[in-house]
Amino acid sequence: MIVKENQNTEWKAIWKDEYLAWICGFANAEGGKLYIGLDNKGNPVGLKDSRKLLEDLPNKINNTMGITVNVNLHDGDKEYIEIDVPPHPVAISCKGAFYYRSGATNQLLRGAALEAFILRRRGVHWDSSPLPRVDIADIDENVVRDFCARAIRKGRLDETALSESVETVIEKLRMKNGEYLTNAALLVFGKELERLFTGTYIKIGFFETDADLIYQDIVTGSLFTQADRTLDLVYFKYLKAKISYKGIQRIERYPFPEAALREALLNAIVHKDYSSGVPIQISVYDDKIYIANNCRLPESWTAQYLLGKHSSQPFNPSIAHVFYLAGFIESWGRGIEKICHACDEDGIPRPEYTVHPNDIMIKFTAPEDRIIRRNAGSINSEHTRSKSVPPRYPSSTPQVLAVLRAANNETSRSVLQEASGFSDRKHFTDTIFRPLLENGLLEMTNPEKPRSSKQKYRLTNQGREFLHNIR
Repeated sequence: MIVKENQNTEWKAIWKDEYLAWICGFANAEGGKLYIGLDNKGNPVGLKDSRKLLEDLPNKINNTMGITVNVNLHDGDKEYIEIDVPPHPVAISCKGAFYYRSGATNQLLRGAALEAFILRRRGVHWDSSPLPRVDIADIDENVVRDFCARAIRKGRLDETALSESVETVIEKLRMKNGEYLTNAALLVFGKELERLFTGTYIKIGFFETDADLIYQDIVTGSLFTQADRTLDLVYFKYLKAKISYKGIQRIERYPFPEAALREALLNAIVHKDYSSGVPIQISVYDDKIYIANNCRLPESWTAQYLLGKHSSQPFNPSIAHVFYLAGFIESWGRGIEKICHACDEDGIPRPEYTVHPNDIMIKFTAPEDRIIRRNAGSINSEHTRSKSVPPRYPSSTPQVLAVLRAANNETSRSVLQEASGFSDRKHFTDTIFRPLLENGLLEMTNPEKPRSSKQKYRLTNQGREFLHNIR
């Protein structure tokens, strides 16, 4: 019985030397069988010079690629040849080019994809490769200290880590390759990623339709910083909640559970192919949200295997290890399971996954009773929520409450930032300071001169009432 065309099977009616590339692709992937003498429906059509091909093909394949395959002749009314190609643990080239079987296609590997493939064959991952043109001065000490504090709180690092030098922490995390820092060290803790890597940011856009982008944001910084900022930005600026009250308690119901989006975002950050130069892209609509990530499944994995219970095989092991220590993720390959569980608990449909050879897209769809349609005319980059829906106050964190308490008396912006505990000015502005101003909980003492060096800030009556209710 002849198997249908799939990841491991290909049919060809006649032999052409260009099919050597297909054999190379099978050898570099999971192996497979190339049938010569079958039409596109798998029916034998007969093969001229089958006996000669039976003798010539093994030598031709060996001389071109240096590999040995099984070539079998199937007799009958119409003969055909089966070329059985085993998978190879080392990278195989065909006339100097490298091919890889993915789905029912044969891909020519180039550039970053070729580099990543060869590294994998050598047992090396791109994120652990050395980066010669940087040194410890390119590491952001504040990010390292924040990581240590998170990891200590999770019980995954000893408290002595806070007193160790940045270089010692990096070495203990095995983020040095010889005398050089690794790609992972700069991605997780680096100061200026875009100077070193292309596309290491997250792009968020709000779409009215697939063709109408209304506004967008770019989230930069270290991967830790991106993880923190992105989710806050999506919920503070891009999503709208239906508001209800239980007594005096205000209840906000967002179209998607935060736990599910958080897990999907972290999966994208940890598993992204950072050598691709393509950013993570988040497309937000009134009724759905897409997260698209340029990444690669482990070899031999299918979409069905990905969506079932599976072991943890991160594309970037060094990055995944640091995110695990900091408590962002677990190490059991349960990310998709947790996303589905969060959706089930919140009463929304489970997400849809679209898996391509070089990227994965996840789509969340909101239930009809949670969708708030907004008019395009009322949407702009400064005010993303309609007036009929109260804004979401950033009330869920102790940092916000600390800022509000500090603003009981007129005070400067720098004092408010210090109260928040955030060392990153932009992070403080995007996630706390601006939302408090825009939502009317804080106000300027001199609004006529917003950029004055003597400008100070204080609680509004609404801010005092809000803080009193929280207390």
